This record gives sequence, C-alpha cells and structure tokens, in this order.
Amino acid sequence: MNEALLKPEIQKFIRENLKTDLTGLVLKGSPFPGVSSAEIAMQISGLKTAKKKLPTWFETQNIYYSPKLNLEQTSSEITAKYKASLIRGDRLIDLTGGFGIDDHFFAESFKEVVYCELNEELAEIARHNFKQLKKDNIQIIPGDSIKTLEISDKNFEVIYADPARRDDHGGKVFRLADCLPDIPSNLDLLFNKTDRILIKTSPLLDLTAGLAELKYVSAIHIVAVNNEVKELLWFMYKGFSGSPQIKTINFNKNQQEEFSGSIENRPEINFSLPKKYLYEPNAAIMKSGLFELLAEKTGTFKLHKNSHLFTSEEVKEFPGRNFEITDIKHFRPSSLKKEFKGKKANITTRNFPESVAGLRKLLRIKDGGERYLFFTTNLDDKKIVLDCRKV
Repeated sequence: MNEALLKPEIQKFIRENLKTDLTGLVLKGSPFPGVSSAEIAMQISGLKTAKKKLPTWFETQNIYYSPKLNLEQTSSEITAKYKASLIRGDRLIDLTGGFGIDDHFFAESFKEVVYCELNEELAEIARHNFKQLKKDNIQIIPGDSIKTLEISDKNFEVIYADPARRDDHGGKVFRLADCLPDIPSNLDLLFNKTDRILIKTSPLLDLTAGLAELKYVSAIHIVAVNNEVKELLWFMYKGFSGSPQIKTINFNKNQQEEFSGSIENRPEINFSLPKKYLYEPNAAIMKSGLFELLAEKTGTFKLHKNSHLFTSEEVKEFPGRNFEITDIKHFRPSSLKKEFKGKKANITTRNFPESVAGLRKLLRIKDGGERYLFFTTNLDDKKIVLDCRKV
C-alpha cells in the first residue's frame, strides 16, 4: 500500500481524471514523485468501479482501492446490504475479508466483526478504508483464517465466507472443495465455533452440487441485480435436517421481485398453447428451477416442459418480464425473412435450436425497437415465433 497516493493533490488528480483514457495516462508517466502512473491508473479504475458498484465508497474521501480483480470479486453495495439485513448479533467472523464491503455492513448488524484476510496488503487497505468509513468495531487479522479459527478461544454467532474461486494459475473453479478456503473439508471445525454459517458462492455453482458438498443447509438465497444473478447465499444451521427453502430476489431500479419455495415442492404443472399474455421469469427464478411452483402461485401455464415461458388469458402479477402476444407465427424462415427483413425487434430464444445472433443474420432483423420476438417450442413440439409488446 503506497500511502503517497493519499496526498491531497494526488487524490484531487485521481478524481479529476475519471474520464481519462487509462492506457494513455500510463504511457505519459506519473506527474508526481513517489507514485507510478500504473498506481494512479489503478486508483482511477477503482474509483470508476465504485461509482457504479459502491456509491458509499465513491462518496467517501481518501478511499484506497485494491487491484481490479479484488474489486470484481467483491460484493456490490446492494447485495452486501441485503446480506447484512438477514443476520445480526454480537460477534461475526469473516474468513475471507477481501476489500471489506460485506464487513462494512455486517458491522452495522453486529457489535463486533472479525475480518480475516490471507493477503496482508489487502488487509492493510481494508484497515485504512474502515477508518475512513468510521467503522471502529471491525478487528483486522491478516493471515490464514482457518488457522485463526483453530486457535481462537471464542465462539461466533455467525461465520461468513466468500471462498476465492480461482486456482493457482488464475483459472476459475466452481466446486467448493477447490476454493480457498476449502469450506467442505473444514465444516466440523466451523460448526465447533458456531451454529450458523453463511457462505457466498458464484452464481454458476449448481444448486444440487452445492447441497452435495455442504450440510445442514436450511436456505439458499439467489440474488440478482437488474436481472443478472450476482451471488448465491447458503445458510447452514447446525443440526438442520429439513428441505432447504429457496428464496429468489431480483433488485430492479424501481422495485424488487421476490419468490420463494421449497426445493422439494414440485406440484403438477399445467401446459397450454400460447394465450393472450406471455411471461418470462427473472434470472433468479431461472436459476432456482422452481417453475412448477411459479406456475401454481401465479395462475399461469407453461408453454413446454423445457421452454420456461408462461402464458395466461388474463394479465397476472409475475416476477419477470410481461408481454401481450400480438401474433403467433410458425417458424418458416423464408416467409419470416420477407416479413422481418430490415425491421427492428428484440429477440429472445427459449428451447430453440438457433441462437439470437444466428436468427438476426438469417432473418435480417435489426436490434432494438418496441417489438419483442420470442422464438420457442410449444407443447406440440412445434417451433413458433411469438410476436409481442411489453405490458
């Protein structure tokens, strides 16, 4: 950590150059002694990320930003606040402190937060930033968090971890046992220190695979922001033996969509040919696979067991995108090309052999406009196109 970067004149320069091309800035060289142009560029890059992802950090003076990879892996402010709203108590330990976003908000829900981080320089950055953010109830412990836990004589109300998902060569890994720290191999130690564990994982982790590696999973939260799944939250409660509850939440600009159900609750589903309205579940529900329960609770019908699109005759409250179907067409490329060539439309494919890019090229359809075309398969296994407009 180069503290010279915190000098007022350099901090002013960093904020004044948010829109500057960073490659050109690095090639020019540093205008300040004691700091390199690469170090300045890293701070500008971090500030740019914070503007979109971490508004509290962006608005706070003298924040020191970590390398880009650490900022990419950290929680966004919206997802960190959500996690902190779900748990509270006297003492929490974070085994993978990182840039410290989650711990900043945990510190508002717990009397004491213990931040552990293997990367000592990153721990120093977090220490500095917590001071700037006036969070004085966070204890910093650099080093191996599993060893820290082994020698600790304290118990914790919650143990939290966001295991690193990259191997020694920088490649991504998706099994929890391949992450750092190895949570599955250390579950006995963790449950000797707490009754509650919260693990954040990649949205790419398969739910069934995660359940196979963990134990006592009482709930899984699938968290999306603007219809993109950002993280999976695994809640483990010592001794729990029931069916895990699945909760999906999608944070949009003006609302948040929530849907919950048991992973084992699979009611019989009804299918139908397209009716007047069409519904596309949000990304969090798509990840959950709770399609049968979704149809039951919303009073809608599924178009096909593999299409994951829903329909109804009357408009329904539905967690996702809602459309009115204006026309239904059979997929005949020659006639569709004559109709769509040169026109604008937004294309979605569900259970369809062609890709969006392939369809645009085949049918000469431009991107955009107020028309929405869904290329899918109906319950008779026929390839169809649903011509829609947003409700």
